[in-house]
Amino acid sequence: MLHKIHVRSHEQYYSVILMTDDFKIVILAKFDKNDFPKKATVDIHGKPMIQHVFESAQASGASEIVIATDSPRVGMIAEDFGATVCMIIDNELTGLASLADVADKMGWSDETIVVNFPGDAPLTPGPIIKQVADNLITHTEADSSVLYSMVSPNVATKDYTVNLAVDSNGFVMYMSRLPLPHQSAVDYQVSAYKCSIEIYAYRAGLLRVYKNLPESDIDRAENIEELKLLCNGMNIHAAEANSLIGQRVITEDDVEKVKLQIAPAR
Repeated sequence: MLHKIHVRSHEQYYSVILMTDDFKIVILAKFDKNDFPKKATVDIHGKPMIQHVFESAQASGASEIVIATDSPRVGMIAEDFGATVCMIIDNELTGLASLADVADKMGWSDETIVVNFPGDAPLTPGPIIKQVADNLITHTEADSSVLYSMVSPNVATKDYTVNLAVDSNGFVMYMSRLPLPHQSAVDYQVSAYKCSIEIYAYRAGLLRVYKNLPESDIDRAENIEELKLLCNGMNIHAAEANSLIGQRVITEDDVEKVKLQIAPAR
């Protein structure tokens, strides 16, 4: 299948033709001061959580899966169960800058589709990961893609939620930690909101450009990296996820919830 791929640099915009539906996955398992201790390696039915995440990624059909971490312990554990590991040396790198670092170390070309898969989402069905990659491959005019689920107003107001405003062509207009749109009208009630499921696909060339893009007050205030793309004229295509991603492990309490949903034999 022929696909026209757009890659932006700081000063130019060029296209190449890519004859493939191939994509890579990067599972980020970096230290976060807000995480509970040893989150990535917490035991779930005899396996570290990062292994369950890796196995979900394997079910997506990706041609390559890399676990990117700044923890030697996580790296050794991942290598023990057969994963390719890329060590992140610079702890100050943001999530997207870390992806660019991985793309460079792995030697991926600018047109390579890279899916950023959270290291705390062990219940995510493989087809969902493939869906976000396919979405970017199909929408050649997009620089990135994301999936969303429709959620209630109660969920849309959670601190960890990233809500999307999407135009009639499926492109993201804005992203916020607050519900979008804001409920102001008295004669119209918003019943559901588009909430990002935090699985994104990018072109590797875009990731390399990202590091040099100027920040804005908007992306810094919202603390959403993808807003830096929007503020610099990049296009993010959004589509509704074909299924739910399941419970993510944000807190230690979530571990027990996940254990109830993962079969012990997995």
